[in-house]
Amino acid sequence: MTVIRNAARDRLAKGEVSLGVGIRLTRSVEIARQMAAAGYDWLFLDLEHGAMSLDAAAQIAVAALDASIAPIVRIPNGAYAMGTRLLDSGALGIVVPHVDTAEEAREVVARLKYPPIGHRSMGGIGPHYELRSASTGAAAEALNAANLTVVMLETPLAIDNAEAIAAVPGIDVLLIGSNDLCAEMGIPGAFDSPKLEDAYRRTIAACARHGKYPGLGGVYNETLMARYIGMGARFILSGNDGAFLSAAAGARSGFLRGLKL
Repeated sequence: MTVIRNAARDRLAKGEVSLGVGIRLTRSVEIARQMAAAGYDWLFLDLEHGAMSLDAAAQIAVAALDASIAPIVRIPNGAYAMGTRLLDSGALGIVVPHVDTAEEAREVVARLKYPPIGHRSMGGIGPHYELRSASTGAAAEALNAANLTVVMLETPLAIDNAEAIAAVPGIDVLLIGSNDLCAEMGIPGAFDSPKLEDAYRRTIAACARHGKYPGLGGVYNETLMARYIGMGARFILSGNDGAFLSAAAGARSGFLRGLKL
């Protein structure tokens, strides 16, 4: 069987933490090698928020394949045509936000996986094979095995349905969107709340029972990140390019402004 490597999935399969970095501001393909060199396993190319185009995401995705960092794209809820075009263009996974039920999760799989798992249309040979020819069946099997299908749980209803969502064949990761979940629970920004901790505990347990991977998103306080990773979260969105740039730039300007002349 032909194998396509996905660094994010490989980490998860070993039981290790799989580290992602959000890309919202950057449009240059060099970001792929830069983040690989910085120690990340996957790029979170965000097309739900921000102004990144499908074309820019596809260009970065191809560069990411060459850099051995997995390009994973968040699409707007229901924008499956965008998702499949990006999978054809180099992405190794799609994140679908605001998934509340097992029925919705089954639709995600149906739209984003090739037969016999789903019903995604065959789009020809793309950059995953370095644009070389491969049999249709082998390509579909390898891409189904490599791609990560990620659903975001962002409401109390989604958490209540975590068990059923985790049981859906073809779903790989249940990623909690902590910002939206806290807002929906009436505790915006309270990432240390027992309510959020309970949501993680329930989701992590559901993933363990069904062989899926629990994800952490929206929490960037290092103490809290350590807490949720200690509970079992493994697919970790660790921050984004804009925040990292601001933090490093602010630290340097603060140092220089503080020098005594």
